[in-house]
Amino acid sequence: MKKSVLILFTAMIFNSAIPQKVPSVVSTIDLNRYKGLWYEIARLPNYFERKLKCASATYTLREDGRITVENKGNYLTDPGKSSSVKGVAWIPDKNSPAKLKVQFFWPFSGDYWIMELDKEYKYVLVGDPSLKYLWILCREKKMDESTYQMLLQKAINNGYDIKTIIRVEQDCK
Repeated sequence: MKKSVLILFTAMIFNSAIPQKVPSVVSTIDLNRYKGLWYEIARLPNYFERKLKCASATYTLREDGRITVENKGNYLTDPGKSSSVKGVAWIPDKNSPAKLKVQFFWPFSGDYWIMELDKEYKYVLVGDPSLKYLWILCREKKMDESTYQMLLQKAINNGYDIKTIIRVEQDCK
């Protein structure tokens, strides 16, 4: 019994000592070009979108420098019904403009890190440093397969396990 506890304890210490890969982010972002409607192409499973398809996010710049975020989606079981939530995003460190914070319910906020962004602002790969959340967004409801695969590879290179990634249906009207 003591030996198994020692082995478990040692494994816990070594696992916690192994540095987790921190995702890299883009160096700059033009919020005027980023604002607008983005369609969710894929995501890692998460609690708050588990029953949704046709998910999208709309970003609107505010006069105070923050960004209003509105996430929408239709229910998988009843696509005629939708759900939406509004929040606010901001850049806490001007030296890292691609590492945003997003808040939907006070006092909780989450990280929104832009890891890859098309130079024409047509697609984006977004995640967080915990590697639990990942989204592929696009200005169009569909993304060509080569771009999708490239973004998946970028996610893997940033430490994400994409085995459970969900391709989001965008078949709602």
